[in-house]
Amino acid sequence: MSYLVAAPEFLASAATDLSNIGSSLTAANAAAAGTTTGVLAAGTDEVSAAVASLFAGHGRAFQALSAQAAAFHSEFVRALSAAGGAYAGAEAASAVPLQSVQQDLLGAINAPFLVLSGRPLIGNGAPGAVGSGQPGGNGGWLIGNGGAGGSGINSAAGTGGTGGAGGAGGLFGAGGSGGAGGSGATTGGVGGTGGTGGLFGAPGVGGRGGPGAIIGGAGGAGGAALLFGPGAPGGVGGGGTTSTGGAGGAGGHGGLLFGAGGGGGAGGQGLSTGGAGGNGGNAGLLFGAGGSGGAGGTTLSAGTGGAGGNGGGAGLLFSPGGAGGSGGFGFTAGGAGGAGGNGFLIGAGGAGGAGGDSGGIGGVGGVGGNAGMLYGTGGAGGVGGGGGTNGGNGGDGGRGVLFGNGGEGGAGGFAGTATGGAGGNGGNTLFGFGGNGGIAGFGIGTDGTAGKPGSGLFG
Repeated sequence: MSYLVAAPEFLASAATDLSNIGSSLTAANAAAAGTTTGVLAAGTDEVSAAVASLFAGHGRAFQALSAQAAAFHSEFVRALSAAGGAYAGAEAASAVPLQSVQQDLLGAINAPFLVLSGRPLIGNGAPGAVGSGQPGGNGGWLIGNGGAGGSGINSAAGTGGTGGAGGAGGLFGAGGSGGAGGSGATTGGVGGTGGTGGLFGAPGVGGRGGPGAIIGGAGGAGGAALLFGPGAPGGVGGGGTTSTGGAGGAGGHGGLLFGAGGGGGAGGQGLSTGGAGGNGGNAGLLFGAGGSGGAGGTTLSAGTGGAGGNGGGAGLLFSPGGAGGSGGFGFTAGGAGGAGGNGFLIGAGGAGGAGGDSGGIGGVGGVGGNAGMLYGTGGAGGVGGGGGTNGGNGGDGGRGVLFGNGGEGGAGGFAGTATGGAGGNGGNTLFGFGGNGGIAGFGIGTDGTAGKPGSGLFG
């Protein structure tokens, strides 16, 4: 059996080309008609008149034949155009039933799962409506992404509404992002939590905190991974127009077996106080680094910068704790750096976050995280923030615990007019070397003091 393959767009193009050819031939025949059908005799004798009449007759016969060919050409072009339209219509008509069959089949597959669990087997979750705070729908059990949470309701008289949580992803699907918090006349709304990721899909990011006329809303927590993969970052804190920025959201937990923790969200900017950074998420059970803490928020006038978030804890084996977040800038005092996350069994502690700089007193550096219980090096202490008057003290180094070295103390911060920050003390350990003490911060007035070294069996 032979099969015919028709492309409607090619048929339509061919019909257009043939129509143009026909128009050109008609114009050429019309131009030649005058000279071929009215041939003048070369003389007044009978022979010349007979010859002219003969050629004129041939010209008239040619014009008659050309008229018949033009009519056939026009009919052929119309038939070709109609065929292209018929094929196109047939394709369009056949596509609608096919789509309907697909939808009906998918509906039949999902129906029992919707009845039993309220969640389809295959399909994406619906997003929450804007300004509703509704959670996003869960993705299908097998395949489907979770829907994004709806943003929170804006409030003209009080606290903004909380953003909706993101929907969970299916086995093959990503979690939905959390909705942003609504704006508030006093306090901004809290951002929604990110949705849990599927077995083979990323979790959703936490929603941003809403802006507040006085206090910014906190960012939403990042979604957790299911078995494998990293947790999602937490949402950024909202701005506080006349007072305090919102805290950043915590990072999501890494996959149950392995995966890094999500980073904490940054604190929001405030007029007098910056929002605290969110804590980093803990890693998965076996392997994975802890999530880093979020940076503290800054201030726009006299006040204190936000503290950095703490780093997340590490996985069981060969994994470091998360770094602490840096403190935010403050015109009066810088924010303190966040503490580094601890190792678990074998792994290094995370470094402490740097203290925030300031026009007044620099922020204190964060403490380094402790090493794993069996082996690892303690995390270094964070550097103290620089200050227009006094520098911030460096953070102490983390402990080495059993086998391994203690972490180094953080350096003291620079001082513009008064005393530099003191260096942090080195971390202690049992079987290993204690960490070096941090160097003293330079001060225009007086230098700070150096940190003390840590102790260990070998020094």
